[in-house]
Formats: sequence, C-alpha cells, structure tokens
Amino acid sequence: MISVLLVDDHPVFRIGMAALLSSLDGIEVVAQAASAAEARAVLADAGEVDVVLMDLDLGDGSGVEVTRDLIRARSDAKVLVVTMHEDDDAVVASVRAGARGYLVKSAPPQEVERAVRAVADGAMILSPAVADRAMNYVLGGRSTTRVPFPELTDREREVLDLVARGYDNQVISRRLVLSPKTVRNHVANVLAKLAVPDRSAAIVRAREQGLGGADAPA
Repeated sequence: MISVLLVDDHPVFRIGMAALLSSLDGIEVVAQAASAAEARAVLADAGEVDVVLMDLDLGDGSGVEVTRDLIRARSDAKVLVVTMHEDDDAVVASVRAGARGYLVKSAPPQEVERAVRAVADGAMILSPAVADRAMNYVLGGRSTTRVPFPELTDREREVLDLVARGYDNQVISRRLVLSPKTVRNHVANVLAKLAVPDRSAAIVRAREQGLGGADAPA
C-alpha cells in the first residue's frame, strides 16, 4: 500500500485528488494539509509517508520551501509536485529542493497514477507538459552536453570564459569585437546572475565549472 499526503490550499482540487487516489488499487491518502504551516505540522507528527503530493502556492508559504525543509529532515522523503505552474524556473527550483517528480494539474488521471507509483518506487518523473522544456533549460538549450551556468546567455558565458582566462575588458573587447562599454555591461550582468561580489569571485566560480583555458595570460 502506497501512503500519500496531499498538500494543497485549494479544497476542491484537494478533495478531487483524494477521491481519485483513493479509487486506485494499492494507494491510500493518509493525511491532507491546506497550508505550509499545516503541512509542516502534519509531517512532524506523521509516521512514514511514501509520497507527498505538494502544491507550490500554499497561501502562507512556498511548496518549494516546504519540500526543501522536508528533504533536509528526511533525506529519503519522496515529493511529487502537482501545480498549475509550467515555467522552467518552477520546475528547476522544485527539483533542486529535492522533489522526485513534477506534474501539472491538468494531467489526466492515468498520468497522475503513473507518477505517484513511479515516485513511490524511487523513480524521477516529469510531466510531458514540462519535460522537454525543463531539459532544454537545464542543458542551456544545447545538446546533451552539459552547459555551465545555463542562466547566462551565450554571449555572457563567452565573456565569462575570457574573464576566467585572466583577460581584462579591453582585451575581451578586441577579441569579441565589442565596445568596452558592452563588455562592462556583460560583466555586470554575469556578476548579478551568479550572485558574486566581484570579478575575482566570478573567476573562481567559472573555473570550478570548467571555464577558462590553458592559454590564460601570465
């Protein structure tokens, strides 16, 4: 029997989801929560729950934060996000928080059942509605080769690579045939997106991710 905790602040959806899951063989809804605070309280008192179905918008908090806290407390917890959001940032944030699956609320019943059983079994599953775009986001829109810092544009990543090689803005300007002002703007954008305080910190981050090359100047 797969035990499920439902966390969603919309009572109609929560009641409907509970009815659907309870109609399936081998699945039992053991608890429900309508807010982040209630979810934390239920999880603190509950015994072993196989799957937590988690909404992202909980009124008094974020499902991502609840997921992150749950995984920190119970590393083996299995969270399946079920939400209205289909944007890439929501998918990536959920997975980074530790969610094992991501479904949109428009998913058909058979897809919900498949996802619950897969997550309970330890698999990672994404709704077809978001899987392709999420993969492109993580990979920076490229091939299956990992792209460092997918949050950067191709030009910003190119500038960061040259910064990591030790070149100053004037040299980068000549190499990329850009104005010095444009290079400065790109560098500022990189620092902001990577949340680093200065150029030196950006170089450290870049080299950790494999940017910068052997031809860096002395």
